[in-house]
Amino acid sequence: MKLFNHNNLFRISVFLLPSLSVTVLLTGYALIKAISQSLRENGIGTYAFVLENTMFRSSFVFSLKVTFIATIISLFLGLVLAKMIYTYFEKSTLKLIIWVPMLLPHFVAAYLVLIFLSQSGLISSGFYHLGIISDRHEFPILVFDRVGVGIIVTYVWKSVPFVVLMLLPVIYEIDRRYVQVVRTLGGGRCEVFRTVEWPWLFPVIIEIGLILFAFIIAAFEVPYLLGVTDPKMISVLAYQWFYTGDWSFRSMSMALMILLTVFILVCSFLIFQVSKRSRYTMMKGS
Repeated sequence: MKLFNHNNLFRISVFLLPSLSVTVLLTGYALIKAISQSLRENGIGTYAFVLENTMFRSSFVFSLKVTFIATIISLFLGLVLAKMIYTYFEKSTLKLIIWVPMLLPHFVAAYLVLIFLSQSGLISSGFYHLGIISDRHEFPILVFDRVGVGIIVTYVWKSVPFVVLMLLPVIYEIDRRYVQVVRTLGGGRCEVFRTVEWPWLFPVIIEIGLILFAFIIAAFEVPYLLGVTDPKMISVLAYQWFYTGDWSFRSMSMALMILLTVFILVCSFLIFQVSKRSRYTMMKGS
């Protein structure tokens, strides 16, 4: 355990100090400033007013639905894709193709979804010229919809490559001798996945899910471009409150983002507890 002796820990601390200092100072200043502005008008009553606001409640429920669906679909598709390609891409540079979507900004991804999936988009135009639909308005509304399909599609195709990127190293670390043991004892693919691969993948999957969840629920550009007036994502609601003409709404906007931050921190704590327990169980061989 030479890595964790006092000299190495001191060196690691020195190397990390600049980046940690900048991160902590900037984040800390932003949080303190946001809290002070949220308490400027009505004090702690601002938070109670936000929690009782019907627009906040509908926005929070809608944000949870969109975020949860996008996260679950991204994790599932990323896991399936990683399982399909890991044997072919272990020593190949072709896996870089899968990560190309990660190079595109999210607002570009949103515009691409708009171009392809809108009622006047490329897919509806193709269906119209092929005679599948007689009018472009017969194409289902997939963007600017009240369900958030366009938002979900954007985040899914942007998030799946990230999930694959995070899962492939874990899959490569799995000792394949355990797989051979299960197959020798008569186990199939499902049994191999359940007894050998899933205990390794589960802690990483829930941590990836937390990253995606925290990012999507607080993101702004995609729901602003593809969302509707009502319901709206929390980030869009906070933006509208902040830039409205009434100054009292600015404190409400800050309170809204503070509440969202607290919610994400609570979810992070719970997820890390589950992940830590799962890793401990795996290390003990249970």
